[in-house]
Amino acid sequence: MRILILGSGGREHALARAFAASPSVEALFVAPGNPGTAALGTTLDVAATNGPAVLDLVATHAIDMTVIGPEQPLVDGVADRLRNAGHAVVGPSQAAARLEGSKAFAKAFMQRCNIPTAAFKTFSAADADAARAYLDAQPVPIVVKASGLAGGKGAFVCATRQEAHDALDAIVEDRAFGTAGDQIVIEEFMTGEEASVFALTDGDRYVLLTPSQDHKAIGEGGVGPNTGGMGAYAPAPVVSGGRLTTICRTIIEPTLAGMAAEGHPYQGILYCGLMMTDAGPKVVEFNCRLGDPEAQVVLPLIANDVGDLFMQVAQGELRGTAVQARDGAAACVVLASGGYPTDYETGFPITGIEDAETVEGVHVIHAGTARADDGTLVTAGGRVCNVVGVADTLEHALERAYRGVEAIEFEGKTVRRDIGQKGLMHQTAE
Repeated sequence: MRILILGSGGREHALARAFAASPSVEALFVAPGNPGTAALGTTLDVAATNGPAVLDLVATHAIDMTVIGPEQPLVDGVADRLRNAGHAVVGPSQAAARLEGSKAFAKAFMQRCNIPTAAFKTFSAADADAARAYLDAQPVPIVVKASGLAGGKGAFVCATRQEAHDALDAIVEDRAFGTAGDQIVIEEFMTGEEASVFALTDGDRYVLLTPSQDHKAIGEGGVGPNTGGMGAYAPAPVVSGGRLTTICRTIIEPTLAGMAAEGHPYQGILYCGLMMTDAGPKVVEFNCRLGDPEAQVVLPLIANDVGDLFMQVAQGELRGTAVQARDGAAACVVLASGGYPTDYETGFPITGIEDAETVEGVHVIHAGTARADDGTLVTAGGRVCNVVGVADTLEHALERAYRGVEAIEFEGKTVRRDIGQKGLMHQTAE
């Protein structure tokens, strides 16, 4: 089959790598892609959010299936445009993608469907004074979120009331996230350990990928501002067999049933960002696509033919066969630009990627990279590249990933050195 991947980041390079290894895929196209995807398929210079141009690409290149990587084109309705024209696509409808596009919608949906999540209250930006009064009446820590898409950076865990007011002001007064801050969700702080669980669904049936754990904060120990993700690993031992059964029964199945009952069946990838609390798993957030950097660790652990599996989702014919997981573990370490996630410079030469990939079990995923006019590979974003290690155990996967990290250099290289430590502690406790 002929596959088109939409997007240009690390997740899309990870997807391209998975599809390039699929026996059922004969040709691969990526729009707009990056230097990493260019080595695996044909690059098409079209923005992922340009629905009419994407539709033309599908016709021109006889695409059999389109896989939409990032959230913005899904929220913009690109999947609807393709599906309505009779094309196979992996990605939910615009109406269903509100689960990610609007935290206010998602929280209200969970409340209607009795899906466990943190207690919350929603305010409009125009009603900021009421939000401030509500904050003053709540215990701390507390969580303040911009409702719309903010690249993973619009959620603030506030240890003090002053921090909460500062977060609210950043969203409402400073418009730090633009229109994403037109609504604000204020949530109770949940204690526990986070994990990510992904379901591939045709709107009715679903299968699960290997549970993983992301590392959102810029600093080691989970300190500092949130980022798009500084690393991940899979499998995540915090999601035990019993917990996974509970997640399916109390979260995934009610979500799919609720979306269908409300007239927008969810077809694509459902990302459940979860907190393992003393009261059981609760939803932190839903996303409508693979996580980034979680995709980098869950995709290498799929033993099935990825092309065939995703086509079953796209065609609404998921046969219910469980995803076969490869033995072992995968770990991903993100290399970021100095100053990320706030102010950072780009355009610095990157060296050592080839050397990193000489380490057994290591491959490098491009995220924020570009080619300069002279062909030099340079930094072009906050999260520059991801070093992925795959091995028989998590400990060995991390060891390999960090050996790869040491080989890569660019000015301002920023790395968390504690990726996967919670997973190792779980294994030690067992």
